[in-house]
Amino acid sequence: MGFLDRAVDLPHLGIGVSTEYGAGESPSALDILGLREHAPQFAQFLEVGIEVVKGLDWHTRAWLERGLPTTYHFLDINLDDPRDMDEPWLAEVRALADRVRPAWLCGDAGLWHFGMRDRGHMLLLPPILSDANAAAMADGVARLREETGLEVLPENPPATVYVGNLHLLDYFAQVCDRADTGMLLDAAHLAIYQRLQGHDPLTGLDRFPLDRVLEIHVAGGIERDHGGFAYIEDSHTPQVLPDTWRILEYVVARAPHLKAVVFECERNPIAACLPAFGEIERVLHRHAAAPAFRT
Repeated sequence: MGFLDRAVDLPHLGIGVSTEYGAGESPSALDILGLREHAPQFAQFLEVGIEVVKGLDWHTRAWLERGLPTTYHFLDINLDDPRDMDEPWLAEVRALADRVRPAWLCGDAGLWHFGMRDRGHMLLLPPILSDANAAAMADGVARLREETGLEVLPENPPATVYVGNLHLLDYFAQVCDRADTGMLLDAAHLAIYQRLQGHDPLTGLDRFPLDRVLEIHVAGGIERDHGGFAYIEDSHTPQVLPDTWRILEYVVARAPHLKAVVFECERNPIAACLPAFGEIERVLHRHAAAPAFRT
């Protein structure tokens, strides 16, 4: 069965939030259960960022104890390197997935570490945007799906430098096709890439298979300049840049299998995040292509 057929059976999650180990201990951190109580339409599921050596913090465990929906966002696997998917790591992933009970696995498809995997060595570099690397990345996605029995959605990562001859979206189109998988499209990360390359925010989306977009991320960004080099910091602040909103609007209108949208704002108080949550909700409800989000 191909992905587009398998996608029919995946759950509609709605609008959610993300966390990772220790995020809830940050000053002014988002109270995920408080958001669920105060505005449940914006906390319909929790995307849990996981390094297997750290496991789950008490904020995530409290969410799980209530039996609430989740996804599993890996933070420690280089999917393009088959040596990285060793049996000890896979065993930990399976055990954590049994506890988290995610709808699917997802994560930035880049380099989470350089050299051997080690505790706390969270690097996150983008993949090399080449045909050969896209093939290797796709093989890793397919293998992880086979090893866990869960769908694996690659995510386009953020960066200030990209290497390779392919446009980022053409690279991930190859990954999705070869792996026969869906995609987690991060609108904020794509806005960063397009700005760095001197492109319009929507460049390349007209040739990307948007029917494979199962999940979208939205996050705030800060425009920076260092010695004349202009870039966008992936800050996860509540202020979302106009380029990101343009991408979200375009994709939502054309992604018939969209089932989840995450606003990444894990280190900000609820009140500061509500305006952006409200705008995400308005975008989703404007488009018939997102029936799962209609109330």
